[in-house]
Amino acid sequence: MASAVGVDDYALSRVPSGARYSWWSVAVQRFGQISALSQFLLGATLGFGMGFWQAFLALTLGAVILEVVAVFVGVIGVREGLSTSMLARWTGFGRAGSAVIGLAIGISLIGWFGIQSAVSAQGLASLVGVLPEWGWSLVFGLLVTAIVLWGFGSMAWTAYITVPAFLILVGWSIISELSRHDVGALVASAPPGPQLTLLQGTTLVAGGFIVGAIVTPDMTRFNRSVADVVKQTLVGVTLGEYVIGMAGVLLAHAVGTSEITTIVTSSVGWVGILVIVAGTIKINDWNLYSSGLGLVNFVGTVLGRKVHRGAATAVIGLLGSVLAAAGILDAFVDFLTVLGVVFPPIAGIMVAEYFVVRRWRGELEQARRRGAVPESAPDWVPATLLIWLAAALVGRFVEVGLGSINSLVLAFVLYVVAGKLGWVRGVGSHRTAEAVPAGSAV
Repeated sequence: MASAVGVDDYALSRVPSGARYSWWSVAVQRFGQISALSQFLLGATLGFGMGFWQAFLALTLGAVILEVVAVFVGVIGVREGLSTSMLARWTGFGRAGSAVIGLAIGISLIGWFGIQSAVSAQGLASLVGVLPEWGWSLVFGLLVTAIVLWGFGSMAWTAYITVPAFLILVGWSIISELSRHDVGALVASAPPGPQLTLLQGTTLVAGGFIVGAIVTPDMTRFNRSVADVVKQTLVGVTLGEYVIGMAGVLLAHAVGTSEITTIVTSSVGWVGILVIVAGTIKINDWNLYSSGLGLVNFVGTVLGRKVHRGAATAVIGLLGSVLAAAGILDAFVDFLTVLGVVFPPIAGIMVAEYFVVRRWRGELEQARRRGAVPESAPDWVPATLLIWLAAALVGRFVEVGLGSINSLVLAFVLYVVAGKLGWVRGVGSHRTAEAVPAGSAV
């Protein structure tokens, strides 16, 4: 359903088969998420603290973790055609639990949206001038908001432009800088900064995109088949990690810094600003998009009001842009990092419920045949909340292994055990206002 503020993009309903896209259209966007400025920065961070082959191993281990998570939750998304926060109602969390997830997604991703807008603004202000940083923050944030207002279709076209542009510019940056160095010597050289362990490096890789992997259903609900989900995940994550990540590793060794602006400007001068802009738009539009979906679900659940996704996007896009311009978002980085520990258990619980326990799987399948969502959802699932809390605490405070993976696996195991013992039960029930077949137009 379209309005003056964009398209609703099936925010609270299933995406019908007629509105699905080819795997390539979705894969370009997935690749755009991974092959972004943040991935370039991740590679530079690894290269600053690790040797080439050790960084390669860290990227490999992290990519495998992300691919497994993204494939499993992505399969749920393509089968059900529902967003992450909507799916949560029938994958272990209940109606109120899904509202909490929607709020957590909204806060986390709008925070990162603002932070990345501010990062781009710093580069624009230093390389182009004309406007101060706060002015560029507003311009950049509002530009991305305008793209996201018109939903998946608009974001797909943006990906067709920004992803090739980013790859070309990164390629130029690599060739320009590495042509002045002996590549063999760089591969064999010691890291220029304080050393990172393999565990630390893998944690950076897996943790850097774990939230993006968990909200994969927001994207894969537009896919047409399970095979498409697998293909786009393998292509997008693998190429994104290796092509962009390893490029960052080499450039960090060549330039001797992990500062991404220094790297791109020392390699290609003012063209580096195009690298920064193209590399940030494609991940920032998905930050805003998933944030909007989470907010729509939260408002619909808690306040009982159906909010148009475009309107929600406009509000939070403006808010994120203003916060970035005000320069106060840096204070939220630690908070957002802590908030990130609540996300891995969500994936563990959703996968355990959908594929193993299957307490509400039958309701989803019956509704899917009607092209609708189930007519009702439990209000709360107390066992899930306890498992979620316990797994999040383990991820936050247990320092053995990878915190994000520890919490995800623990949540999966505890939920399966609770399901087998009959402890997974809903408390209360609420009729679903969206339990009607999805229309054929947005």
